[in-house]
Amino acid sequence: MGRLISYLRSSAFICGSIALVYATFALAAAHAAEPAFPTRPVRFIVPFPPGTSADVVARLVGQRLGERLGQQIVIDNRSGASGTIGVEIVARAAPNGYTWALGTTSTHALARTLNPRLGYDPVGDFAPVMLLAESAYFLTTHPGVPAMNLQEFIAHARANPGKLRYASVGNFSLGHLSGELLKKAAGIDMVHVPYKGSTLALVDLLGGRVELQIGTLPASLPHVKAGRLRALAVTSRERISALPQLPTIAESGFPGYQASLWLGMFVPARTPRAVIALLDRELGSIMRSAGTREALVEQGLELGAAGPEAFAKVIRDDTARWRKVIQDAGLRPE
Repeated sequence: MGRLISYLRSSAFICGSIALVYATFALAAAHAAEPAFPTRPVRFIVPFPPGTSADVVARLVGQRLGERLGQQIVIDNRSGASGTIGVEIVARAAPNGYTWALGTTSTHALARTLNPRLGYDPVGDFAPVMLLAESAYFLTTHPGVPAMNLQEFIAHARANPGKLRYASVGNFSLGHLSGELLKKAAGIDMVHVPYKGSTLALVDLLGGRVELQIGTLPASLPHVKAGRLRALAVTSRERISALPQLPTIAESGFPGYQASLWLGMFVPARTPRAVIALLDRELGSIMRSAGTREALVEQGLELGAAGPEAFAKVIRDDTARWRKVIQDAGLRPE
């Protein structure tokens, strides 16, 4: 009987070992059958024109990511309709990892609130990969305005209700909404003047035809350094590397105020998790490098580097926050 039990145990051990070896080979074969990624060039759609912050970030990241992946990253500028045209292309693309989008606060946190008939679902049609960078907005005034800082400007605005004008790059742009957020926080009344671009807005600000502009750093900074404009504050949560001496609006007496344009990478929903994990890992290495941070700061941008889960939370939080700003301001998008 003892020999029989010993034989059975030995047989069970041998069978188990064979099964383990078989399972190991099967798993290895399955992995070998999976095609490597990427095996051909990747299309990176930027829904804004060349030279914009979104385009700069996409080209910077695309070049370095292409080197790490061993494939060409083709930047495809598809601008129009505040970025929604290009982003919708990615929403409809095959979820195989070969089409990416450079999305922003406008295309993913504001678009659905501003356009109920939007052709894509900013959440359901995409998988966020990484928040790459953030761009703060700046409050700049004409030197003729009697205000050396934000507190003095607010006092001036309160003494002249409805008389001061602030410029942005258009109705329902993030600059416009940042101004509405400031009006509510400070209890002031200013008139919004929308423009079709930062250049036109700057021309009128330099000419004194508007008193304040809420715009991005690259366009305004040369005029600030030359003394033609005066910077009052930055809208971001923290001070920025390019102008560390400039206080935030929150530091200037309005705790909790924060408004930034973020820029991030998206892929179509249902893209394989392995592809997203690979992109997240490689992007993380790129964004943590000193060279990438320095290149972003030169463009007036701050490093983001938030992975898929953290980025998804940013999108949810910003969507809810800006929806409330729009409702509180009584704005009615067409």
